[in-house]
Amino acid sequence: MEEKIKDFRKIVWAHYRAHGRHDLPWRKTKDPYRVLVSEIMLQQTQVERVIPFYKNFIKQFPTAKKLAASPLAEVLKVWQGLGYNRRAKMLREAARELGRVKSDFKNSKKSDFTLRSVQELEKLPGVGKYTARAVAAFAFDEDAIVVETNIRTAVTHHFFAAHVANVSDADIEKILERALPKGRAREWYSALMDYGAYLKRGGISHNARSKGYTKQSKFSGSSREARGAILRALASGSRTSATLINLLGLSRRSQLATALVALEREGLIKKAGQRYSLAE
Repeated sequence: MEEKIKDFRKIVWAHYRAHGRHDLPWRKTKDPYRVLVSEIMLQQTQVERVIPFYKNFIKQFPTAKKLAASPLAEVLKVWQGLGYNRRAKMLREAARELGRVKSDFKNSKKSDFTLRSVQELEKLPGVGKYTARAVAAFAFDEDAIVVETNIRTAVTHHFFAAHVANVSDADIEKILERALPKGRAREWYSALMDYGAYLKRGGISHNARSKGYTKQSKFSGSSREARGAILRALASGSRTSATLINLLGLSRRSQLATALVALEREGLIKKAGQRYSLAE
């Protein structure tokens, strides 16, 4: 196994040196706040689509302090078009929590983003197991074990025979623990993600073999589309409930009505009389 691990590292590093996506904007910073923004944006969203939204978001909210102090309506407007708008609200809530947590991580004094541990990060709104470990690895070079779709593809392709199904993230993590070059987590995971993405572009994807993979639902006709339509309309001003439930036509009025209730319950929009607007 050690020889296989060694060969795997060589392949990944060689690909990274020749074809790595070194110009991705979030790879040019070690600011944990900016790393967190990128990780939240990248959830279920392609890299190429995220890049312009990330650049604009950082321009508008360059620090966690700035984001925490900004009205939710302003944050939602900047997020508009990226999808999964609840992530914007969670990110703002996380920014508000960060100032109340002391840090044990090295170099953290360079940022207004403060952390205590990966476990504390997991407790922040919108931050789960993967995101907490990704921030630790990419911002602080902590030797965390990070698993996401491209990493799954790379590891499954090299370490699990084609007939093996239901590969769990626990199985992937065991390989990663042995393959991770200690003290180089930031660079290693960047390389590994790029290599996995390369395999996928070449038609090699092992998502169907993974227990940890969840296929994204179709956007057209979905509740995500309905929610996005409502928030997009409200970004330019308040609207009546009658206007909003008719945004996507008669056949989807019920779906829009349900989406209105959910968005209000989640605190993304507010209602005054018969008119709705973005939450403040």
